Amino acid sequence: MEAISLHPIGYVISPVSEPKDMPPGGVAAEIEVLPQYQPGLLRVEENSHLWIQSWFHMASRDQLIAHPRGNQHLPEYGVFAMRSPGRPNPIALSLTKLIKLENNKLYVERLDAVNGTPVLDIKPYFENDIIFSPRTPYIPGKTRTSHQDTLLRQALAHHQEKCPSLYLAVRMALVADEVFGHLNNPELMINVTGSACLADTIQGLTRARLANPARFFYDFSTSLHQTIWTMNGRGTLTLTWLGNTDIMECADEELFSMDFKLD
Repeated sequence: MEAISLHPIGYVISPVSEPKDMPPGGVAAEIEVLPQYQPGLLRVEENSHLWIQSWFHMASRDQLIAHPRGNQHLPEYGVFAMRSPGRPNPIALSLTKLIKLENNKLYVERLDAVNGTPVLDIKPYFENDIIFSPRTPYIPGKTRTSHQDTLLRQALAHHQEKCPSLYLAVRMALVADEVFGHLNNPELMINVTGSACLADTIQGLTRARLANPARFFYDFSTSLHQTIWTMNGRGTLTLTWLGNTDIMECADEELFSMDFKLD
């Protein structure tokens, strides 16, 4: 087959210049679309989120197997089974939030491409892009803090609002993850009692549905904030909020009453 020739439609303007300095989840950045392609931006601002396809020009192109996120404690995966930047054709796919459009410049959040990265294409994020409960491998963060940060980004992407119940859900999910592993496991049942925000965030983090299979159960309460996590053959974990409002900083024991019963 003949070689494929691609031409950038624009370039990334980012405060981050080196891949090693890019934080997980990306940063606020700009995409400057070349003048000849500017007409292609017509009505792009009607979308809240955009897929950015870019060429990771600084990535290795001879890599086929790697540890996810560089974590040597995790098993190796083929690059086509994960989101490693190094791959034969380093085409990156980034889901960004569009802040505004000014002439030929897109201002976005959560872009993980460094300054000067060539942009190959821009596509809107549609409802059809959603698979609410996908099957994925369990790839925890390298540290507890990094894993909590990942859960927080996922919670914000789903719930779309920073509130105490969101932070409480993140801390609950972190503890449950450490006990049961992958929160998307179809064998993991979740009962939530508390605010609608707590329930919504927990559902977004676990991808638990009300049916097919039924994994998620919810009771509204203003006085009790509790999650009960159950997996057959493993046990039941009950986390009850003690009322400490320093949610993201205090120790688990100061935040929750925790009870775990083995099956």
